[in-house]
Amino acid sequence: MGYIRRNSVILLTLIGFAVCFITLSNNQDTDNRSLRMEYDEKVKNLDERLQETVKLHEARKIEIYHLQRQVAHALEEQKNISASFRDGGGVKRTLSGLGGNSVLHLPSALSYLPHINGKPGSLQPAFQLSQGISRVSIVIGIPTIKRDIESYIIPTLRSLLDGLSPEEKLDCLIVVFIAELDLVYVKSQADEIKEAFPTEVESGLLEVISPPASYYPDLDNLKETFGDSKERVKWRTKQNLDFSFLMMYCQPKATYYVQLEDDIIAKPGYITTMKNFAQQQKSDDWVLLEFSSLGFIGKLFKSSDLGLVVEFFLMFHKEKPIDWLLDHILYVKVCNPEKDNKHCTRQKAQLRIRFKPSLYQHVGTHSSLKGKLQKLKDKDFGKGKLPQHSLNPPAEISTTIKPYQKYTLEKAYKGEDIFWGILPKAGSVVRFIFNPPIKIISYRFVSGNADHPGDIFTNTTVEVMPSYQQQKKEGLLETDEDNKSKHTNDGYIQIGEFKDGRIMGDMDKKLDKVQEIRLRVQSNAKAWVILSDIRIVPAKRRR
Repeated sequence: MGYIRRNSVILLTLIGFAVCFITLSNNQDTDNRSLRMEYDEKVKNLDERLQETVKLHEARKIEIYHLQRQVAHALEEQKNISASFRDGGGVKRTLSGLGGNSVLHLPSALSYLPHINGKPGSLQPAFQLSQGISRVSIVIGIPTIKRDIESYIIPTLRSLLDGLSPEEKLDCLIVVFIAELDLVYVKSQADEIKEAFPTEVESGLLEVISPPASYYPDLDNLKETFGDSKERVKWRTKQNLDFSFLMMYCQPKATYYVQLEDDIIAKPGYITTMKNFAQQQKSDDWVLLEFSSLGFIGKLFKSSDLGLVVEFFLMFHKEKPIDWLLDHILYVKVCNPEKDNKHCTRQKAQLRIRFKPSLYQHVGTHSSLKGKLQKLKDKDFGKGKLPQHSLNPPAEISTTIKPYQKYTLEKAYKGEDIFWGILPKAGSVVRFIFNPPIKIISYRFVSGNADHPGDIFTNTTVEVMPSYQQQKKEGLLETDEDNKSKHTNDGYIQIGEFKDGRIMGDMDKKLDKVQEIRLRVQSNAKAWVILSDIRIVPAKRRR
């Protein structure tokens, strides 16, 4: 009996321990589930707060960006004012000293617009819808007037705005110049634009202005010239004054000024294409870059040159049409009267550089001159989509392959034309040198085209030279056994080889900044070669 009693006690004890263990385990599981649920709830709340913060950040991104520009501009103005006080008033004081008994008279724009003397409001917009944005890369000016039959301004603005990326919207400005004196009409047009594009107006991307009546002289008593009717002389004279006012207003707002007409459509990416094409020019001597072959569409000027351009327009605003005056500026700059027209044309072509294919197409049919039909179309606009190679970064370009006629490597790199080379030999190279070195994301080289599919690169390698400091830091030029096949004797790294006339790929991130990309022909070619597509994509720079 004692034995049975002891065993019963032991058994009851074990059962008690088991019950306690199970109870504790269940309690622990319950506590864990509670903690897990509480943790999940916290994560959910944090995620919701994060999403709200991201939305708020995106909503304020444009506003913050432009506020930063305005602060920088204000600081610069403060610096200039301080400098002016230090030198006793600067230029204004010097000019005031030329009045009175001065023997010499200093000419100015006022000399060509004597009717605005003593009327400071004559050079201020009569109407202005603006957020005061400035310090962008490109400002686009669009003059428009009241049309009796059909207005194109809203479709034009929609095409321009739809063609902008979020980054491009931060670095450009569009100014609509309503060249009418009826403020009721001007305000109705501005309201229509604001209603169609409220976000763009609110952010400052889109501005609307109009001129004061006192800016214009008497346009009813003009001398008729070149066989033009009185109405046409009045129209072209006012147009000269309109363009000049718009240019003067836009000049301090951006690095480059582009003028368009109010009845066009644009290709997507037009802002970046124009900006890069301007930056790719080897010389700073050019006066204008043309992105359309028609009228005053897609004409890009350096803002620093607008003073000269406007003064010339004002000087002869009563005498000739605007396109003639623009051509005369180029003539005065480079043409030699003792040489023939062909020489003059060649010289002017160095100042007036054309980009192809056109970025803009004229779509209107009714001219701003009453009764005139304008059915002109830019034939270069419809030649395919905008080539991405026009966005290549600035580079020093050279080749040992002789080009055929006008088909140079420089034009191919800028997207103006193809490169057509004559019979490359073993060791022939095509070089793209970046100074300073840049980070490259990807590359693409395509040879041959539809007309000459056999003119392709064969047995040709693509090689890069990393920047010297990065080579030394990373040890990229060490010729160990594993890397020996990827290096050349002169220190380049081979990254690929043409296959079926083309090569494309992403740049190895280990290379960091690249000093040069080189195409090297390994054996004598049996045919000429064409480079029809060159695309080098740099890493985006932080603002």
